[in-house]
Amino acid sequence: MDFPLASMIAGLVVLVLGTLASQPEARAFFVFGDSLVDSGNNNYLLTSARADSPPYGIDYPTRRATGRFSNGLNIPDIISESMGEESVLPYLSPELTGDRLRNGANFASAGIGILNDTGIQFVNIIMMPKQLEYFHQYQQRVSQSIGAAETQRLVNQALVLITVGGNDFVNNYYLVPYSARSRQYSLHDYVRYVISEYKKILRRLYELGARNVLVTGTGPLGCVPAELAQRSPDGSCAAELQRAANLFNPQLVQIVNQLNTEIGTNVFFAVNAYRMNIDFISNPQQYGFITSKIACCGQGPYNGIGLCTALSNLCPNRDIYAFWDPFHPSERANRYVVRQILSGTSDYMHHGNLSTILATIDSRIAAVDYKT
Repeated sequence: MDFPLASMIAGLVVLVLGTLASQPEARAFFVFGDSLVDSGNNNYLLTSARADSPPYGIDYPTRRATGRFSNGLNIPDIISESMGEESVLPYLSPELTGDRLRNGANFASAGIGILNDTGIQFVNIIMMPKQLEYFHQYQQRVSQSIGAAETQRLVNQALVLITVGGNDFVNNYYLVPYSARSRQYSLHDYVRYVISEYKKILRRLYELGARNVLVTGTGPLGCVPAELAQRSPDGSCAAELQRAANLFNPQLVQIVNQLNTEIGTNVFFAVNAYRMNIDFISNPQQYGFITSKIACCGQGPYNGIGLCTALSNLCPNRDIYAFWDPFHPSERANRYVVRQILSGTSDYMHHGNLSTILATIDSRIAAVDYKT
């Protein structure tokens, strides 16, 4: 049967438009937090909390130190990779302009905590209030090119990751014996105080337009090589730091649930980073690591003393070490964590994993586009 040319062209147009409509547009990604997710903001600051010299970045695609506290990619990089997107740039990067700006930004800064007195020994780091201020500033910058309404849509549909809290214990409460905070609060009261301050940060994120927020708890703080070196005579996880993590993480889930109830929908999604990390820490061989106690890069017991520098011990194969330096997992360990964020069960992710979250976002976007 012959079809008129006009009908064929109309059919092709409908087919092409339908295909385009079924492909979700690139979503923005925003990152807040500490050294676990900092992609280089501290490179632009006069601070001692830096990872901008070798051997950091030894396995990064460029083989250069980028400011990531990793041998290669960190968790935000791997999340971006899983979404088929480029890694978002540090907010302080001069390259963050134009289309790269609309892809999102990383506001994280190594050393910071929930509290403003956490990490003050590093000087000049981007505390959480400043990270949130930069997020507001970011929106003003984007509004100048695409308008306020489109900027709000971009932010509402974006994915947000916030990773903060560990330093409030490691670099504050337990930093030195009889620290100011440990004299002021019992551990139980300190955790309650930190959690109450975290709730204010999360609420502010919501006020600034964040609608799809991954909130990570702390990992097993007492099991990192730095704490083993300082506090563990037999190589077992340091009990006090573990107690802090086990008090903090359930209360974080509680405030996430409270906020979602107050808002009336699931905006915040609690990530059980403790469970994700304890998997390979407690049984490294099962996950292809030879050790979860000794850092790849460092010195002293467990390679857990001081910083990772060009003079440190350096393992030849980073893929078989769960920890890259005294505090931070290797890229391969980060990949395991992101795999659980993407597709983990409710033991790892509260209110849905990232795959289901992204599918929900895409369905909302499609519904709005269909109406308009």
